Amino acid sequence: MSELVEIVDSLENKISKLLHKIELLNKAKERLEQEVTDLKTEDETIRNTILEWEERYNSLKLANSMLGSDTNKTEAKLKINTLIRELDYCIAQLAE
Repeated sequence: MSELVEIVDSLENKISKLLHKIELLNKAKERLEQEVTDLKTEDETIRNTILEWEERYNSLKLANSMLGSDTNKTEAKLKINTLIRELDYCIAQLAE
């Protein structure tokens, strides 16, 4: 009978340890999930910043080419042609 009690006690100890490990793992999981969420937010912020800087860079490139810079004259001409076509379209729409 005492052997049975020892087996039961041993099982209780093992179950207790397992439950404690599960609790620790759940806490670690929650912490990691929060970290993933924070990193995703940071990533989105960085991506938005990059897009903003790319737009600024393109605007500066276009401004430089319009000021007479030889490096991007073709690009400036294409952009001006696109703007003229858009204006022509708008004028045609207003005329109807």
